[in-house]
Amino acid sequence: MRAQKTTLAALALVAGLSLTACQGNDDAATGSSDSGSSTPSSSSSSAGSADSSGSNASEQGSTATASSDTGGNDSAAEGSGGGQINTGPCKTANLAFGVTHGMGEGDLLVSLRNTSDACSLKGFPGVDLKVDSGPGAISATRTGLATPTVVLKNGETTRFTVHSPRNDTGGSGVNIDRIVVTPPNGTHSKTLSITLNLPASASPTDAGVTVDPVGTGKQ
Repeated sequence: MRAQKTTLAALALVAGLSLTACQGNDDAATGSSDSGSSTPSSSSSSAGSADSSGSNASEQGSTATASSDTGGNDSAAEGSGGGQINTGPCKTANLAFGVTHGMGEGDLLVSLRNTSDACSLKGFPGVDLKVDSGPGAISATRTGLATPTVVLKNGETTRFTVHSPRNDTGGSGVNIDRIVVTPPNGTHSKTLSITLNLPASASPTDAGVTVDPVGTGKQ
């Protein structure tokens, strides 16, 4: 009878230990489950980092685009030297000169073509007619025409007219082989070859040669 009680007590102790072990396993399982539920939080953090990185990348892309646009504007700004800016009075060095006989006998048509950035001309040019390759000269006097302001872009041309009397005296007259032109407000001259015969005059300043302002007459 004692042996039977001892056996029952041992069985009860084993059963208690088994129950305790099962409860321990359940707690472990619960802990694993809680640990597993924390994993999405890490994933969410990673996703947040990825979104932040993506946002930064987008901002960096916007910055790069802005920089590119700025560069384009700078380039455009550097393209303003193509004859769009009025740099002031045209310089002799930036003008290509030409001279032809005009429609009227004794008239000379002098052209000035701009070869640089846009510039302006206003007023009467200086004109001297050189006599027979010698040192003598006849200076043209100004007419009474109004003086327009002429703005020349790169490649554009303006003109003025020099008027001289016709030699119908029957004499040999005065042979002109050069014309020296100084643009309005200029200090440097350009010498051009020309063939012209004028009546002889007692005074070079009273030879009847006149000049119109730049930008008048045939353009």
